[in-house]
Amino acid sequence: MKKLVAEKAVTDYVKDGMRVGLGTGSTAYHAINKIGELVEDGMSLTCVATSVKSRSQALGLGIEVVDLNEVPYLDLTIDGADEVSPEMYLVKGLGGALLMEKVVAAASKAVVIVVDESKLVDTLGTRSPLPVEVLRFGHTKTAAALARLGCEPVLRMSGDEPFATDCGNLIYDCGFGPIDKPHWLEAAVNTVPGVIDNGLFLDVATTVLVSRKDGSITKMGE
Repeated sequence: MKKLVAEKAVTDYVKDGMRVGLGTGSTAYHAINKIGELVEDGMSLTCVATSVKSRSQALGLGIEVVDLNEVPYLDLTIDGADEVSPEMYLVKGLGGALLMEKVVAAASKAVVIVVDESKLVDTLGTRSPLPVEVLRFGHTKTAAALARLGCEPVLRMSGDEPFATDCGNLIYDCGFGPIDKPHWLEAAVNTVPGVIDNGLFLDVATTVLVSRKDGSITKMGE
């Protein structure tokens, strides 16, 4: 299902000469592979990756990858999501790349999100916690402040050590439960000293493609 919807997004939206943002995660992985096929067939694309992992994958496929500072904007970004609401609000960040994903999305004229139907929720926060990227310095105090907003912050681990993002920060997975006021929560979380950003992607997606168990793909947006 992930491969099907990712490849359709690339086939339908990626055009010759575009500047394309490459997402991170299990569905974005298939999109990058498909972009690699287009490049191999002669399509000219300039890409920006949202993680070291995606960059490495793209370079291995012969895709030109540049720093975001080297382009004025991106025509399109294709990425996945951990939750998608009926308003096309998203929770992202379980793959650990939310900060770079948000910066790249903000620099894009269009953001196409590709998911399978298991990621659809009526209300954000019902399927996954909210990832919050924080500074290492004083991170336990940051977590305590996040808890006062009504969540249970859990430091993400990688084996015996705290998980480190590509930017060198830490992530707390915050179980807020159903998020009824996502815009308020986004602002409240980001005002906590030590917080860099959070995984609420609101008013970001321009299109969401959803892969269904019956083999069909439905579209939200546009």
